[in-house]
Amino acid sequence: MKFIVVRSGSARLFSEFGARHISIGDVVVLAANTLCGAEPEGWITTTTLYLDRDYVIDQVFWQYAARFKDRLDASTFLDANYAEPAQVVRIGEERAGLLMPWLDELATLSIDGLQAEHFYRAQALVSAVLDVVVPSLTVTDQRVTSTQRSTIVPSAPRHRAFRPVRAEARRVAELIAGELDRRWSVPELAATVHLSPSQLRRVFTASFGKSPIAYLTMLRAERMAHLLKVTDSPISIIAASVGWGDPDFAAQQFRRSVGVAPSEYRRISREIPLPTDPE
Repeated sequence: MKFIVVRSGSARLFSEFGARHISIGDVVVLAANTLCGAEPEGWITTTTLYLDRDYVIDQVFWQYAARFKDRLDASTFLDANYAEPAQVVRIGEERAGLLMPWLDELATLSIDGLQAEHFYRAQALVSAVLDVVVPSLTVTDQRVTSTQRSTIVPSAPRHRAFRPVRAEARRVAELIAGELDRRWSVPELAATVHLSPSQLRRVFTASFGKSPIAYLTMLRAERMAHLLKVTDSPISIIAASVGWGDPDFAAQQFRRSVGVAPSEYRRISREIPLPTDPE
């Protein structure tokens, strides 16, 4: 998960919530593997706090220990109650000001990597930040977003020790990224790494938080957004170049991933002036 705290300046943000203006006093909260882009309105300064999902599950488990039997219950509670993969939390400039020294200290502690002697202080600082932000998060009681519907097979709770991404999942991700315009299928991808389709879905989702096809969709939308911004090519040509031959389907998938239609994204991204270098 990412908690992106706006320290100064402003930007236009694009994600599943659509196009949003963000400035100081806003915190952008993103689930893992959630597509999100930003166009600075002149300039913007942010600090990003990265939280491993296992860590978040642990915090939820101990916070509600009286009602859970194990960490699986905590994971289920987290998925059900905090199902939005992308949201902007408005905490206000005064509360954002409280976060700045804590974030600065966390950044200082992490410069030389994860040091055991810094654990308790870092834990306290992270808890202080979450204490300000989490009460303002949008709470849901069911999975309602396209991102979560596309994550077909939920991953099982991991052990606290971080596990490396499996070679098969990494290879499939490389294949997808290398040929975005190819009409990939799960059986075809599974055959390249000698797994069954169902095995590949489990392995890939456990590694990347999305099914292979949902991951492909995310990368196509990301590439399409870039081309819309830097080229004058027709939208249909851009869509075809990333693998979407049907312009209507491309527009639907782009809107689900980025939050706005391709034409609207192109218009907005070109309205925002690029920052100039100081003389």
